[in-house]
Amino acid sequence: MPTDPRGTGLDAVRLPSAVTIVPAGEAKEDLLRVLDRAIRDEVEATVGRQTMPAEVLPRPAGVTIVDPSKYAVAELSGRYVGLIRVAPVTRRPRIGLIAVLADAQRRGIARALPAHTLGSLHRSGAASAWAEVDEFNAAAVALFEGVGAARRV
Repeated sequence: MPTDPRGTGLDAVRLPSAVTIVPAGEAKEDLLRVLDRAIRDEVEATVGRQTMPAEVLPRPAGVTIVDPSKYAVAELSGRYVGLIRVAPVTRRPRIGLIAVLADAQRRGIARALPAHTLGSLHRSGAASAWAEVDEFNAAAVALFEGVGAARRV
């Protein structure tokens, strides 16, 4: 997918009310770990990790986030409610996960996270990024196609 906000249409995305994006590497690690655990618990209680639109990597008990610098976070009224993980691969960065807690969904947070991240990647010189999306997750497919991602088989 392209990173240029003018090409993705994400230049017009406005943050939902009371939401701020904490840039990659600036999130409070303890709060990030709490959010990650809550997202993992929600996923396991519902669809299961194997159907996620991107990777929720299995980890030993108690170990969730290995490198906090790869995460940008959505904060809503002082609480971390969503995250995006990007592996800053030199040739083409990889979005490994976008997730929003169930009680904070349907507010535009899932769209605001890639808007922020792709814009940051563009400003740092990356022309495109990639992600793997489960083709059966209609919301994830729509999100990525809505920002100009092309399917590859």
